[in-house]
Amino acid sequence: MNILITGGSKGIGMEAAKALSENKNNKIVITGRDMTALKKAASGSSFGNIHCIGFDLTHLIEKKELFVKQVKEIFNSIDILINNAGYLVNKKFEDYNEKDIRLMMEVNFFAPALLIKTLLSFMHKGSHIVNISSMGGYQGSAKFPGLSCYSASKAAIACLTECLAVELSEKGVSVNCLSPGSVDTEMFQKAFPNLKANLSSKEMGELVAWFAVNGNKYFNGKIIPVSFATP
Repeated sequence: MNILITGGSKGIGMEAAKALSENKNNKIVITGRDMTALKKAASGSSFGNIHCIGFDLTHLIEKKELFVKQVKEIFNSIDILINNAGYLVNKKFEDYNEKDIRLMMEVNFFAPALLIKTLLSFMHKGSHIVNISSMGGYQGSAKFPGLSCYSASKAAIACLTECLAVELSEKGVSVNCLSPGSVDTEMFQKAFPNLKANLSSKEMGELVAWFAVNGNKYFNGKIIPVSFATP
């Protein structure tokens, strides 16, 4: 399978890539801004089947052709797209500045939305798009101070998932969304410095990998909470 994962240099994205690379028939592309970190993450693959594209997805509009060219150098079709990259600023709503809000929307919503649009021509019947949201963006879940705009941006990608599942059904492309609760990532540690996460990045990454391969056999257009505790 041909698989592209954003935010693959660390945390959930890196662990998902490693899990998927255990199948020698998979070819995985991980993206991120830090090429050194990406190469380090790719070095953990058993079969040398993780490839790196250093790219800031917030610049996708003006550099779309370059990104597509880089993808085509590795594969011409995509079976799985995992929109994992995320950005969080933990502040009281009244303390946010415009840059904080815009950057969270850029990374957590605009970039994955534009990436899906850009890569649709690579997708085919049976392709699966997996968006990574958050319990903060899951309707009806407990909310926490300091995460208002982060949660709103994650709610946006969850809603987009439901809409695209309908729009892309004729093409045979499935779209689902996982909403993790507490996972031991840098972002969680910044948001909740005094709390212990319930899942490790490796545990969540392995679940994302399994779901990316198998989830579209059972789900389409679903927002699935992955949490057994609050937060």
